[in-house]
Amino acid sequence: MEAEKSEKDLIVDVTSQDVNIALMENHRLIELNKESSKGHSFSVGDVYLGKVKKLLPALNAAFVDIGDKKEAFVHYLDLGLYFNAFDEFVRKSNPNTDLGQLYSKIKIGPILEKEGRIENVLKAGQMMIVQIVKEPISTKGSRLTAEISLAGRNIVLIPFAEKVSISQKISSKEEKRRLETLVRSILPNNYGAIIRTAAEGKNAAVLVAEVKSLISKWEASWKKVAKSKGIQLLFTEYSKTTTILRDLLNDSFSNIYVNDENIYEETKKYISLISPDQEKIVKLYDGKESIFDHFEVTRQIKSSFGKVVPMKQGAYLVIESTEALNVIDVNSGIRAKTSDQEENTFEVNKIAAEEIARQLRLRDMGGIVIVDFIDMESGEHRAALHKYMQDLMENDRAKHNVLPLTKFGLMQITRQRIRPATEINTAEVCPVCHGTGKISSSVVIDEQIERNIAYYAEHGKTSITLKVSPILGAYLKRGQSVLADKSYLGKWRKKYKCKINLVEVTDFSVLQNELYDEKGDRLEA
Repeated sequence: MEAEKSEKDLIVDVTSQDVNIALMENHRLIELNKESSKGHSFSVGDVYLGKVKKLLPALNAAFVDIGDKKEAFVHYLDLGLYFNAFDEFVRKSNPNTDLGQLYSKIKIGPILEKEGRIENVLKAGQMMIVQIVKEPISTKGSRLTAEISLAGRNIVLIPFAEKVSISQKISSKEEKRRLETLVRSILPNNYGAIIRTAAEGKNAAVLVAEVKSLISKWEASWKKVAKSKGIQLLFTEYSKTTTILRDLLNDSFSNIYVNDENIYEETKKYISLISPDQEKIVKLYDGKESIFDHFEVTRQIKSSFGKVVPMKQGAYLVIESTEALNVIDVNSGIRAKTSDQEENTFEVNKIAAEEIARQLRLRDMGGIVIVDFIDMESGEHRAALHKYMQDLMENDRAKHNVLPLTKFGLMQITRQRIRPATEINTAEVCPVCHGTGKISSSVVIDEQIERNIAYYAEHGKTSITLKVSPILGAYLKRGQSVLADKSYLGKWRKKYKCKINLVEVTDFSVLQNELYDEKGDRLEA
């Protein structure tokens, strides 16, 4: 029940370099996504016109060039049942052809044999339409499928197909019948569809609009196929923001904050298409403070992406990743809430399970994850922890499997890996010593600051803001409450006849200090 009541906020931070998207659940960071603003990266859902480079008969697969440095990979079983229809469309399309007529007249049978061979279907140099299902990871290129699909909020459109499938989560037979009849009536020839759970209860107008939108997106790519038989991107998924909205938007989504007007308008337009009554939840953030700082996303990133992840009451996780697997070690720290050692261990392991479920989504960790929980004697507790972990992972969109604990307290989790794990270096170079390990003597710090103030005062600055750490601030204000002119600040104001505004910054190291002019521009010391 708790998951249903959870409040979800989407915070979108648009910078000149990239778009960062944070999903918050009850003000706690659950997912972090990054989308580059410059150029195009090879992302899940992108559809390309690629060229077969090399056949691999031993693997019953082929390497396909889609313009990436690493050649992409497609297996025979990923060609799809109706690959021959796609192949005919690519071969016969040209600028002088009526592409709509060509598409609708292609026969989509017979289906490919299940036990067929790649060399009987593909040859080197052949052009084919492919879609990325797994992004390039480490030394491996993208994993491809030739079974193209265009996902919407309520409908997944499948070109060159006839079948209309319905989500098993829709239990009402009447509703299933209504949706199937409706979707079949609006699909043109040679199109199939999957009706998603979100379509339940939606009126005809919403579904018709979505199907038309998906069809026009697919058909817009035909000209590219016809015009040039060169390797190229035919179309991409929606932006990461709208993709997350498509998959996650529900009644519990309360706010979407965006700090860029263009992305704000795009998001609003998308929501008006998939869920018109929720358009008002999109809000433009125009505060002076960074949007991630304002919603405490930055602080949570710093505390969540290190090797050591602190948890409640002194317990902590140690997370190590290798090429083959990820290892998470659970440590109880100094926590000792009860005298019952077994009960105490079970409580720490439950707290750890909550954080691990969050970390897997947050870092998008995939492959094999080995968790070393604290040993528990009770078989009942081990079974309860396994069930608890399965419940916590239910909201994870990636396919996963949680195996029971071994007698040594190890739990194996396999999680679908479709893109590289998110890695953020939370360590910072010391701004005072710049990584050398040595700083100026604290005895003369006031002299250094005074020299900088004197220089800018002499060069016409009548108002200076001095940003310092709280400790240095207390030192510079010493005696100010009794005799203002006896403190360092008081003496400098009097001596240099300029206004000095002191601002204490908690993030600053002990002796760190910075000067700013009245416009807020940094003055180089």
